[in-house]
Amino acid sequence: MKRVAVIGIVLEEPKESNAKLNEIIAEYKDIVRGRMGIPFLEEGISVISVTVVGSMDDINSLTGKLGNVSGVGVKTSISKKEIQ
Repeated sequence: MKRVAVIGIVLEEPKESNAKLNEIIAEYKDIVRGRMGIPFLEEGISVISVTVVGSMDDINSLTGKLGNVSGVGVKTSISKKEIQ
């Protein structure tokens, strides 16, 4: 069964972490349904929201890999409702 989730990502050093972040998200392109990024240029921070539909294993794997990138903070909100 699959669930819908929103992954909130804060890049504290976007120039250093953006390439690795994009590489990881590309690995999970099959579950990514949408992505929105907002750069805060004056503050030197970027905020990204990624919406995914996938198994708990896939969602947790993606979230874990993103959280291991230096200078990246990640929080995930997962639906309680399972979908097919």
